Amino acid sequence: MKMEDAEGLIATEKFGSQETWSYQVKSGRMKRERVGEDREKPSSSITAAFKSVFLPQGYPESVSEDYLQYQLWDTLQAFSSSLSGTLATQASLRGVGVGNQEATVAAATVTWLLRDGTGMLGRILFAWLKGSKLDSEAKKWRLFADILNDIAMFMEIAAPHFPPFFTLIVCIAGIFKSIVGVAGGATRAALTVHQARRNNMADISAKDGSQETLVNLAGLLVSLVLIPLVTNNPVLTFILFFFFTVLHLFANYKAVRSVVMETLNEARLSIILHQYLLDGRIMSPAEANQREPVVLEFNRRVPIRLGVRLGDIIKDPQELQLALKNNNKSYIIGVQKGSVCVCLAADASVGDKIMAACQAVCISAVLDKPQQEGALKQLCNTRDSRELLSASHKLIDQIFQPFFTGLERAKWQTDRTLLDWDEWRVEWRKKSQ
Repeated sequence: MKMEDAEGLIATEKFGSQETWSYQVKSGRMKRERVGEDREKPSSSITAAFKSVFLPQGYPESVSEDYLQYQLWDTLQAFSSSLSGTLATQASLRGVGVGNQEATVAAATVTWLLRDGTGMLGRILFAWLKGSKLDSEAKKWRLFADILNDIAMFMEIAAPHFPPFFTLIVCIAGIFKSIVGVAGGATRAALTVHQARRNNMADISAKDGSQETLVNLAGLLVSLVLIPLVTNNPVLTFILFFFFTVLHLFANYKAVRSVVMETLNEARLSIILHQYLLDGRIMSPAEANQREPVVLEFNRRVPIRLGVRLGDIIKDPQELQLALKNNNKSYIIGVQKGSVCVCLAADASVGDKIMAACQAVCISAVLDKPQQEGALKQLCNTRDSRELLSASHKLIDQIFQPFFTGLERAKWQTDRTLLDWDEWRVEWRKKSQ
């Protein structure tokens, strides 16, 4: 039978997962109809328009499963932060002399320039010192940035009550806000990479900007109501700021807690590995992310340094020969000055990096807490660091291959990681021959 003689359904098409259309031939003419009960509902068209404006194309298939939950909490924190920012801005303007006949334009301009200048210097310095850490610890730095932002706004609100120190206080607040700008922007970019499932980072970022603009517009409207209430009323200002700050921090905590990243950083790898060494079970990304700490730890008792120079571990040729003896791995590991250091070979693969990090996590755990359970217990009876390193090599040889296979089966990404490797690479085998 020829196509032109066919009657009834001839084809169907979908727009993502949101709507389905059918093509049917009736009386020799092709007609296109929407499939489903809500064919002509006005609410359906409004919802579709809203999704088209504020959600990435192809949602929900084009984004990660945690996208909607994160964005809802992020919207709430942005709204509360917008209101807190209004209170801080009003206080800053009052502090520089707006409404005060004795204040001069020159003094206010100098104060503003000093605040902006110190903020710019702080931005450069923070990006230099911590820029490489923001990818591996995106959730921690995201929460840290918002806490610091609230501290900066509190300082701006309090500054007018300390006129002799007003300029100093707003300059420090400016430095804090510049750090917030770097940390918040960089970690948001890292989360966008995680959310993008079709290499659609630009679309997700653009729609996030639209969502934030809508929230800021709502915050602006509410601020128009708040400003007359808080003018010349510092008690109400601090009460409202406290309320908005609590809401802001709670929403931020829930937002970063909702993120389920499938890439391995040191914290997630440590959680998964410890569970595996206890009962042989590989945790899913959702389970491991729920256990991952989201508060920064500035002082660790046994830190791990990945990608160090050879000289940070090896002090003489005899040590190098001893480290390479019966070692066919693409890294050298050692304990120096209370830190577990890993020196990586130039030809190391991603699997080698994961293996090295696993061994470093085991050694760090034993040094930090000598009494361990499970497979780590065999490392607790070592007498010195050299014996501990030897025992850890044997342990990692036994457990790594099944552990790595389990990671792949549990849908962890093993082709790339977020482990915080420095850039030093060594070709020791060629030099020792």
